[in-house]
Amino acid sequence: MKQKKSRRLFESAVKIIPGGVNSPVRACRAVGADPVFIDHADGCMLFDADGNSYIDYVGSWGPMILGHRHPRVIEALAEILERGTSFGAPTELEINLAEMIVDAVESVEMVRMVNSGTEATMSAIRLARGVTGRDLVIKFDGCYHGHADTLLVEAGSGVATFGIPGSPGVPKSVVEHTLSLPYNDIEAVRDIMTRQGDRIACIIVEPVAGNMGLVAPAPGFLEMLRELTHASGSLLIFDEVMTGFRVAYGGAQALYNIRPDISCFAKIIGGGLPVGAYGGRRDIMEHVSPRGAVYQAGTLSGNPLAMAAGIATLEQLKAHGFYENMNKKAEQLAGGLKKAAESAGIKARVDHVGSMLGFFFTDREVTNFEDAKTSDLELFAAYYKGMLNKGIYLAPSQFESLFVSAAHGIEQIEATIKAAGEVLDELRE
Repeated sequence: MKQKKSRRLFESAVKIIPGGVNSPVRACRAVGADPVFIDHADGCMLFDADGNSYIDYVGSWGPMILGHRHPRVIEALAEILERGTSFGAPTELEINLAEMIVDAVESVEMVRMVNSGTEATMSAIRLARGVTGRDLVIKFDGCYHGHADTLLVEAGSGVATFGIPGSPGVPKSVVEHTLSLPYNDIEAVRDIMTRQGDRIACIIVEPVAGNMGLVAPAPGFLEMLRELTHASGSLLIFDEVMTGFRVAYGGAQALYNIRPDISCFAKIIGGGLPVGAYGGRRDIMEHVSPRGAVYQAGTLSGNPLAMAAGIATLEQLKAHGFYENMNKKAEQLAGGLKKAAESAGIKARVDHVGSMLGFFFTDREVTNFEDAKTSDLELFAAYYKGMLNKGIYLAPSQFESLFVSAAHGIEQIEATIKAAGEVLDELRE
């Protein structure tokens, strides 16, 4: 597979863009490769600058649940382009999308639009602190909530530790009020809430972890978070940037029947355009400026193009049988990848929640970040490059999820399973 133009483009990019990319994981350093530069996309397919085609399981890191260039989304964008691109003033589109989110997500009574998942989570944390008058925040090892200073925290040694900055440029004083605990560790959370519950402003969690690879919540874990935060007067924040409208129309909270206090969204609600949102109970959201004193603002928040694409996307997701059909394909893919690994005699764990998949090269059951880190990263790097050469586009990291879209057909699923079998057989040899 020729990638001469992609290599030339990357050589040009590194001269003027840090690392040659505008988001770190795109650099593909974790798999010892250079990035593929994309020219265009259609349905479940990507086409690179050299004319190679790939079955896409990244989906722009989750939002392309309908596939690329869905006709209704393109039509909606064209309609808005005739009217303008940005006004910095309210539009009816903002109300329409907000109403769709409120109708879909039982715990959300009011919602504020922002421009990214990072903005949504950082704003939700500020709101929780403003409402409760408390400073401490609990997050979980391996759960990524964007690159805001408060949440860019390095995990401790498997026990509750006060946060250490996860990046140069983040002062210790900024994250000293952030605690990081092992995901799915019910006893660790119970212990810290028993000792410091009256100081905890909120617990923020990915209800289905997607940033350490796919890790599902253990039975009782989310229920316990809801119980403990309610008892202590803390707030529970669900980061549904990935899972919102992905694992179910009402998000993971609908799938697991949990009502958080605040929810964060992005990705799918913008139909592939930059977007984010946070919302919750009316009494909480009315603390947000200008109604309340907790300040948050954004020039492009509620951008009409993003609102139109989001509305068009959510309208399609409401179609009868949409999730059932898509999830069946994800289940077929997960089962096929598992069989391919077993046939090759390679240790792997495969799981899926809805249309999100995880594939770990380890024989350990993966319930948290420490388990995920037992994966064979060299084997994954070889697998990634082998799959790419066979026209399968995966995230260039062991610690990312795969996304199936409605545009994937049985033909593409079977082709992916076949390619995985061939690559894994070659790696065994």
